[in-house]
Amino acid sequence: MPELAEVEFFRRRWDVGVGQKVVDVALHADKRIFRGNDLATFQRVLPGAKLVGSEARGKQMLFRFSHDVWLGVHLGMTGELRHEPQEFSPGKHDHLVLRQSRQSLVFSDPRLFGRVLFHHGPHAPEWWSRLPPALTSDEFTLDRMMAFLKRRSRSPLKGVLLQQEFFIGIGNWMADEILWRAKIHPRRAAGCLDGAEAREVWKAIRFVCAGALRIVSKDYSDPPPSWLFRHRWEKGGRCPKDGTELGRETIGGRTTAWCPQCQPE
Repeated sequence: MPELAEVEFFRRRWDVGVGQKVVDVALHADKRIFRGNDLATFQRVLPGAKLVGSEARGKQMLFRFSHDVWLGVHLGMTGELRHEPQEFSPGKHDHLVLRQSRQSLVFSDPRLFGRVLFHHGPHAPEWWSRLPPALTSDEFTLDRMMAFLKRRSRSPLKGVLLQQEFFIGIGNWMADEILWRAKIHPRRAAGCLDGAEAREVWKAIRFVCAGALRIVSKDYSDPPPSWLFRHRWEKGGRCPKDGTELGRETIGGRTTAWCPQCQPE
């Protein structure tokens, strides 16, 4: 599933449409990605509205249009955004097409695990405003993180880092990267960290999120070889710091990689 930097990469693909009006909307109204939406209103108010900006927070994207129109996109596992020529003819997996004078903005999702949300009103929709703060923002503080970990004190830290109600946008590889940099074993109980260890986790979250946004979201490049990322996928992969063969196990419901030397249990 796309993580925070991959989501940012896809969000930027629709930047070509900023400042332009939507002239037509094509969608597969019967698909579950549109569940819960008033599609009649959506198709009525979006044509003529201008795309004025967008942002991503974690795994959710928000596109703001004039005329008080808001569009949210969650990619799910296989969704993606792209742009095509204006006269583009949608394929079977192209479930939403916003036609503009210069191009078409397309959301496709072969497995239909994504979600499209629509809101018409002067204020940001609740499904956006209720999201937790970005992990690179000033609102993501060490104290708030420690309070969250305490409420899940018995759970393995790897699983807790994947909980989107607080660690928004962190996925499997990012969680492994964070714990490797903090030198914490992924099976450690979330409530067993001392103050210094918690600070190292918090710092690693900030570093990995900022680095992923800087490197991956630009052009989908992989992080450098000094990161765990490139080695965790390799059979017999080794720690880029000391060459120790990586451990692998299912922890917190996800395949997990760690360095037994850097992250002793």
